[in-house]
Amino acid sequence: MSDSAPVTGASSGSGSAEPAKISIRESVFQALKARLMDHDLEPGTKLSIDGLARELDVSQTPVREALARCESEGLVVRRPNTGYLVAPLLDRAALDDLYDVRLLLEPSAAARAARYATAAEVTAMRGSLEQMMSPLVGDTYEAYRGFAELDALFHNAIAEASRSPLIADTLRRFRAHTHGYRLYFRHGIASHAADEHRAVLDAICRNDPEAAASAMTAHLEASRSRLTSAYKA
Repeated sequence: MSDSAPVTGASSGSGSAEPAKISIRESVFQALKARLMDHDLEPGTKLSIDGLARELDVSQTPVREALARCESEGLVVRRPNTGYLVAPLLDRAALDDLYDVRLLLEPSAAARAARYATAAEVTAMRGSLEQMMSPLVGDTYEAYRGFAELDALFHNAIAEASRSPLIADTLRRFRAHTHGYRLYFRHGIASHAADEHRAVLDAICRNDPEAAASAMTAHLEASRSRLTSAYKA
């Protein structure tokens, strides 16, 4: 099997004239990530590099690279003498810890962005938000992948505009959106989140730090409330 072989279940990409190896690496990563996000591979499952390579009809090289990328996103863990395992989902305590820290950092980042964001940064935030308004069909990772990426991009853009490298770097390392959407996603979440993002952006555009912080706090509290649905019977 070669690195130019087709990947079953992987997205075909943008159709740009990229080298086949790059395309296959990304396809393998997205195929594996989709299975992890959709719980096709349950937490604690041991992942066989050889088995995944056969299943996806590729060599072991792009599978190893995909697993390393998934490890960096917290989707898989590597154990000595065991190899890769599917990472556990956030439990309620871990979710609360994640949001408690986000609530310490992100309202402050939004307030700072209201003071320091450039016109170009605001335009980029607005572009992400407008793309988020597109309707979603279904609750699979393939359906909401674009929204999740734009969600993370919007929050990261605010963190960057805060002019605090420490806040921006800390929030990027959390990969909160990956963990949150892996835990729970329903397509109705998207419209609520987009509306809440608009309130944050409107305050940033008005150069109103207090309103920006308040809107971000309200968004994070609402987001946490939505994700707790994952723990309800």
